[in-house]
Amino acid sequence: MSCKSHPSRRQLLQISAAASLLPLMGMARAQAALPQVEVWKDASCGCCKDWIAHMEKNGFRVRMHDTGNNAIRARLGLAQQFASCHTALVGGYVIEGHVPASDVKRLLRERPRALALAVPGMPVGSPGMDGPVYGGRRDPYAVLLVQRDGSSRVFQRYA
Repeated sequence: MSCKSHPSRRQLLQISAAASLLPLMGMARAQAALPQVEVWKDASCGCCKDWIAHMEKNGFRVRMHDTGNNAIRARLGLAQQFASCHTALVGGYVIEGHVPASDVKRLLRERPRALALAVPGMPVGSPGMDGPVYGGRRDPYAVLLVQRDGSSRVFQRYA
């Protein structure tokens, strides 16, 4: 007489194997949920390449255009006062400069009515401007939320 209420060894192994895959499936789903980031930059800009690596490390897929970013920034409607060395487009938002991936994820989660996130200039210590060449230096900077009318407010501060 057998008892069907207890799983067989084979069933236990199958359940165990499936359970071990759950965390990987969750990570793949989370990464698949992030939209592609399209980036315009100068072909020789090392800090732009480092920012792209930062975004990829944080789960974003990136498509690059080595054509410079002045024309696309203007076409997307972002004022020169917010300019940096690269311009990106993700989820309908412009991302200008060395914006941390965590702020891009927050933007996509909160979906404010805005045009862009921007880190004007190239502050040392921001993603892509934080390599060994800077000797651990970190300058304070702010990520700005830029409205369609050109006004802005601080989205996140970094000390």
